[in-house]
Amino acid sequence: MELKDKFAIITGGAGGIGLATAKLFLKEGADGVALVDFSQKNLDEAKKELAGKNVLYIQADVSKAVDVKRYIDESLKAFGKIDVLFLNAGVEGVVKPMTDYPEEVFDQVIGVNLKGVWLGMKYGFAALKQGGGGSVIITSSVAGLRGFAQLSAYVASKHATIGLMRTGALEGAPDKIRVNSIHPSPVDNRMMRSLEEQMAPGSAAVVKEGFTKMIPLGHYADNTDIAQMALFLASDRSKFITGSTNVVDGGFTA
Repeated sequence: MELKDKFAIITGGAGGIGLATAKLFLKEGADGVALVDFSQKNLDEAKKELAGKNVLYIQADVSKAVDVKRYIDESLKAFGKIDVLFLNAGVEGVVKPMTDYPEEVFDQVIGVNLKGVWLGMKYGFAALKQGGGGSVIITSSVAGLRGFAQLSAYVASKHATIGLMRTGALEGAPDKIRVNSIHPSPVDNRMMRSLEEQMAPGSAAVVKEGFTKMIPLGHYADNTDIAQMALFLASDRSKFITGSTNVVDGGFTA
C-alpha cells in the first residue's frame, strides 16, 4: 500500500501510460485519483475500466491556463488535498524535417508538452503546499536526452521539460515539494504506433524492428514499466529524491 492516504492527479490520464499508472496507484492504496485528459471519449472508456473506484474524470486542455486551474480546483474540492501531480500529458506532433515542419504543429507540441508542464506546476504547487508538500512527476522521454531527426518539436519540448523540472525542484524544496522526470524509451502504445507509421508509411513494423534492435534488453517498454517508476517517485520511498532524471529505457541510452 505505497500510496495509502494519498491523492493524485494524472494528466494524459486516459492514455496508455496514464491509465496504467492510475490502475497501479489505486492498487497501491491511493485514496483518490483524478484523471485529466483532452479526450472525453478516452475518459469514458477509462471509466469502464475503473468502475467503482474513487476516480475523478476531468476533460481539460493542459495548454490552457483556465483548464489547468479548473482541474486543480476540482481535484482539491473532491479530495481535500493533493499529494501527487503526475504531469504526463503529451503529443508527438509529426515526423518532418525542420524545414518542412508546420508551425501550427510545433506550437501545439510545445503547448501541450512544455507549457502544460509549466502551468501544472504554476497552479499545482499551491495545492501541494496546502497538503504539506508532495511529489511532482513529469513524463519526458529519451528524446529529452538526445536528438532524433525529423522530431524537432517533440525533442525540443522534452529537453525543455528537464529545465522546468530542475527549476521546479529548487523552487518547491522549501515547501517539501519534490519534482522529478521520467525518460522512457519507445513504449508499446498508441504514440509509438503513430510515429512508426509516419516514419515509414505502410512499413511501421520495420521501424519497430529497428528501434527494438537499439534497445539492449530487446523489446519496447510497456505502459506498466513507466507506471512503476511513477509509483516509486510518488511514494515515500523516494522522499529524498528531487531534481532527478529517471531513465526507463532498457539500456537504449547506454
